[in-house]
Amino acid sequence: MPQESHDHNFKNVFLDFPRESLELFYPQALEQYGELQEITFVRQEPRKHRLSDSGLALDMPILFRFARGALLLWLVEFQEDKEKFSIYRLLRYATDLMEAHPDAVVIPTVLFTDRKAWRKDVPRKLESIFAGTTFLHFEYVHLKLFALHAKDYYSVNNPVAKILMPKMQYPPSERLEVLRHAYLGLYQLASRLLFEKYTEFIDVYAQVQPEEQEAICADIMENEETAMLAQYIKNLGRDEGRVEGRVEGRVEGEFVGEVKGRQAIIQRLFTKRFGKSITDMDVQERLRNATPEQLDLWAERILDAKNVDEVFKDN
Repeated sequence: MPQESHDHNFKNVFLDFPRESLELFYPQALEQYGELQEITFVRQEPRKHRLSDSGLALDMPILFRFARGALLLWLVEFQEDKEKFSIYRLLRYATDLMEAHPDAVVIPTVLFTDRKAWRKDVPRKLESIFAGTTFLHFEYVHLKLFALHAKDYYSVNNPVAKILMPKMQYPPSERLEVLRHAYLGLYQLASRLLFEKYTEFIDVYAQVQPEEQEAICADIMENEETAMLAQYIKNLGRDEGRVEGRVEGRVEGEFVGEVKGRQAIIQRLFTKRFGKSITDMDVQERLRNATPEQLDLWAERILDAKNVDEVFKDN
C-alpha cells in the first residue's frame, strides 16, 4: 500500500472520530479545558520557505474550541516509516501554525504506526542553550502504536482504540481474541456506516484471512448477545475472494473503497456544518452519484459554505 494511501487511511480515522481520537491519545486536553464546543478541520497548507521546496507531507490539523474559550490546535502526523520522519520539518510546520493561529495552543503529535520493535529511537526534542539562556526548546507528543498492548484496550469504550488494535502489540496466540474485540467493540460504538468502513481497515491492516474470519464469526455466534454482529459481518459479503482481493490491493476494490470513504467523510462534515441538512434525500442522492472529483470539490467547499446550496453550486 503506497505511503500516501496509508496516511490517508489513518487521517480518515481522525476525521471521522476527532473527539474520540483526542480522548484516546491526549486526554489531558479534555481534562484541563473541559467541555468541547466546536471542532474544525483546518485546511491550510504550510507555506514554502523556498519555491523549490516540495510540499510538506503532513496531515490536516484539528482545531478544538472549548466552552470556556480555550483553543487547541492538534497537529497530528502519521508516520509508518520512522526513517522518513523529520523533527525539523515538524518544527517548521508547528511554528507556521502558531503564526496563523496565535490564540491557539499548538500540540504537535506524531503517531508511529509500524508494527515492529525499534533498535533506535527517533529524536524527541530540539534544544539550543548557551550561557544559561534557552534559545529554542521544542518537543512533540510521541506515540507508537506497537508500544501499546492491545489487551489493555479490551475494556476501553473508544472506537478509535478498537480500529487501531491490529497495529498494537499482542502475542500471536491472542490474535483472534484481538480481532474479536476489535470487531465487537467497533460494532457497539460506531454507526453501521462507520462500522462497515473501518472493518475494512481492520481487515487490511491485520491481513485477516478467510479461515480467521470464519473462526471469529463462529465464536461470536455462540454468544447470544453478539450473534447479531456475526450475522452482520456475513451480510457484508466478506467471502474469501473479497478478503483476498482487499489484501492483495485490487485496483477496482481500492477505487470503490476510496469513493465510499470520501462519501462518509462528507456526510460527517455535512452533519457537523449544517446539522440536519444531511438527511435531505436530494443531498444523499448527489453523494451517491458523485464522481471522486466532485466529492473532493464539495469537501473543500463545506468548510467555507454558508449553506448547502453553496456547496453544490455549478453542479
